[in-house]
Amino acid sequence: MYKKILVVFILFVAISYGQRQDKVDFLTGNFSIHPSPMKKEIEGKVIYTFRIMEQLDSIFLDAKNMSFSKVALNKKEADYLNTGRRLIVKNNFKAGQEYSLEIYYKVQPKQTVYFLGWEDEDPTNNQIWTQGQGKYTSHWLPSFDDMNEKVIFDFVILTDLSYPVIANGKRLEVVTVHDDMLAWRYQMKKPMSSYLLAFAIGDYRVEKLNSKSGIPIELWYNPTDSSKVEPTYRYSKQIFDFLEIEIGVPYPWQNYKQIPVRDFLYAGMENTGATIFSDAYVIDSVSFVDQNYVNINAHELAHQWFGNLVTEVDSKHHWLHEGFATYYAYLAEAAIFGEDHFYWKLYQSAKQLEQLSMEGKGECLTDPKASSLTFYEKGAIALFMLREQIGDKAFKEGVQQYLKKHQFENVQVQDFLHEVEKASGQNLASFNEIWLKQKEFPIQAVMDKLKEASVSLRLRFEMYEDLKAAQSDDINYKKYWDASNSVPLKAAMIEEFHDVLSETLIEEAFASEEVKIRQALAQTLSPVPPSFKSKYEGLLDDQSYITVEHALFNLWQSFPENRIAYLDRTKNMVGLNTKNIRLMWLVLAIITEAYKTGEKAVFFKELTSYTHPKYPLEVRRNAFRWIGEVFSFTDQNLLDLINASQHHQWQFKNYSRNLLQELIKNDDYKSRIGVLKEKLGPNEIRYIETILDTE
Repeated sequence: MYKKILVVFILFVAISYGQRQDKVDFLTGNFSIHPSPMKKEIEGKVIYTFRIMEQLDSIFLDAKNMSFSKVALNKKEADYLNTGRRLIVKNNFKAGQEYSLEIYYKVQPKQTVYFLGWEDEDPTNNQIWTQGQGKYTSHWLPSFDDMNEKVIFDFVILTDLSYPVIANGKRLEVVTVHDDMLAWRYQMKKPMSSYLLAFAIGDYRVEKLNSKSGIPIELWYNPTDSSKVEPTYRYSKQIFDFLEIEIGVPYPWQNYKQIPVRDFLYAGMENTGATIFSDAYVIDSVSFVDQNYVNINAHELAHQWFGNLVTEVDSKHHWLHEGFATYYAYLAEAAIFGEDHFYWKLYQSAKQLEQLSMEGKGECLTDPKASSLTFYEKGAIALFMLREQIGDKAFKEGVQQYLKKHQFENVQVQDFLHEVEKASGQNLASFNEIWLKQKEFPIQAVMDKLKEASVSLRLRFEMYEDLKAAQSDDINYKKYWDASNSVPLKAAMIEEFHDVLSETLIEEAFASEEVKIRQALAQTLSPVPPSFKSKYEGLLDDQSYITVEHALFNLWQSFPENRIAYLDRTKNMVGLNTKNIRLMWLVLAIITEAYKTGEKAVFFKELTSYTHPKYPLEVRRNAFRWIGEVFSFTDQNLLDLINASQHHQWQFKNYSRNLLQELIKNDDYKSRIGVLKEKLGPNEIRYIETILDTE
């Protein structure tokens, strides 16, 4: 009973103090941390200065599961309460006065700081990195879950590792302090939300360049990926220069860094001046046409203005982050790949949003619980439609005034609309109602605007009208094929109408040098018509791993008599970072009866090895899929799958858990998993016992 009362009291205290936090203005934060990878622990010290706006009897910081060895206020021991979620400091705080708060702490973060690869035999896998999106930095630093608190940070990261430390801001110095311990000191000059603090430690090298305006740009990479630096970061300077000009407000931070990490939670994250992104986008030149970093590169950079310079008050205004970053990334892509690329991206997003709306799942942009599709894609289209409505000049002026007026502050949607109304002289009440408050997606208005803007999309709509009028598939497709050089239009025609297109038109597609047109042929012509066999075989030489993957599989299925030749031709190919070609090749090599019979055990051993935790999650997931579809899981595969069920990346964790729950429906797998429990860790045992008990 006593414990229950204590918990209720602590919750009451935490909630009541949360209502007073706007009476405190934190000014600076100076912290020093020492990450210990083997202990998965952070030990640190932080000193905050803050000003009291109204008299208070306490203040708080968010601090998850931390232990404190010292808490001092103005260098004197402070009276404090540790709730496990917050550090509450009690004092007679007087209005108008500034205070200094010094905290020594230790924590094993349950999330936000990720220690990867330290148990592996391969030291190049060793990494430490953060992901504090939203309100999670308080898992490793006493800080602020509220995005409205902006602080100027100065910090030191101590490490006895031989790897560089990369973080927000300008690196001032790296000095040896004691026992080979290095102190990496970084400094921010402008205030920022603490959720945007970040650091990464690993085996990295850097390529440096400068933007046209003189901003230093650092492109980090693993030394084993030195040949991939150019294709990975292709157009980085062009994107930076374009966004500075297009937005019309100088880049607001001292420098800009990009750091790839393994098994990242998302594609990328726009930490202030330091984007961390998934190393799945570290690519070679062939991969560039299949899965490049350009859009993510531009999206995260755009966030340096939209999200970092001006930050939402709360998630009801999330459009001001994601819709803007998505839109400006599309504009950057248009500058690189052309307007046709831009309009077709908007069209494809609009079709997805239309489907969502037709299913009764439409969402308004001010719904804090809206999906990513709404915040990102509907948000971007809303800006496109706004610009079309008020014109380029007013749009740019409104954006510039919005950023300048509210720089280093927190904003609401109305703050943006107010500046655009002033710049355009238009009342945007109707825009607000249709695009921000309305759940239904105004598909017709969008399609009409896209038809006006894009010749190739106009042709696409005319083709649909012809099909509707003919009430059959018998129309003159060649007319539309010849009317435009649009790659997206021709690829879409193949994807949708390949079974009714004339042989002449298909031959033209095969003769094309455009990778995306040939890729559409590889993905759709199955089984391969014998008349196109030789042309289709030519796809195996294309500079696209996706094209080769589909071509190999479809040829292997369509022409059994040539399977050995196809396997020999592709035996040294690996493919994307998912090892898409290699994993499929191993499966086909094993099940092709007459192919290298003496090596099948070697092939199977290699295939099943890729589920191991030492490999990136993209490879592991692909291996689990192929083994599960064609073979049976070995005991080691099952152990690896159970390991994956505890993974920090939630999509991969959910995939692994769903697969496990399917497997235990089979009595043999259920029995084998039960026997393997003795080889599991405590968290794995708890999870397995839970799903076995509920089966």
